Amino acid sequence: MTFVLTVAEPLTQEIDAIIEEVCPGVGRRPMYGGTVFELEAGNHKTMVCGHFVYKNHVSLEFSNGFELSDPDGVLEGNGKYRRHIKLTRQSDIHEKSVRSMIEQAFS
Repeated sequence: MTFVLTVAEPLTQEIDAIIEEVCPGVGRRPMYGGTVFELEAGNHKTMVCGHFVYKNHVSLEFSNGFELSDPDGVLEGNGKYRRHIKLTRQSDIHEKSVRSMIEQAFS
């Protein structure tokens, strides 16, 4: 089986569920080959985060990731604003503090 079917799909489903718990009714739409989440549906200026599937990982990207507290050093990237977390297995959701990062991003 491929990464997409065996690992990526369950990862993105769990990320979606966490986001829905943290911010019920959040706007979501396909964009950039993945799914993005907006505080105001259809308004790209309110984009908070998104997830994107690659060959060997899922990237959870935060529009203003530079503002997030990251005591465990799980965020990657050094651009002006955006940061991301690479997820390769289900246990990464817990080990890389995904819920905490999502809660911060939507607060």
